[in-house]
Amino acid sequence: MSEYLKQLKIQIASKVHGIKFQDVSPVEISVFKEGFPEIRIRDERDYVTVKYGSQSIKYDKWYTKPEHLAEMIKVFYTTQTK
Repeated sequence: MSEYLKQLKIQIASKVHGIKFQDVSPVEISVFKEGFPEIRIRDERDYVTVKYGSQSIKYDKWYTKPEHLAEMIKVFYTTQTK
C-alpha cells in the first residue's frame, strides 16, 4: 500500500466514526460507512482519484495532503443523507 493511502486511512479513521476500509489493491482502497455509498480512492503517482456513485474527482497530491482529503471525506459523510 502506498504511503499516501496509509496516512489517509489514519486521518479518515480519526475524523469519521463507524468507518471501514477494504484494501482493493496496493494502490486502491474502498471506504465504507453504514447507509452511505462506497468511496473508492486510487493513488495514481502524482494524483489521487476519488470515486463515489457516478462521480470521479482527481486531486493533485502536491496540494491535497492526506489530512485535507480526509477532511473532505468527513464533510461528504456529514452532508449526505442516509
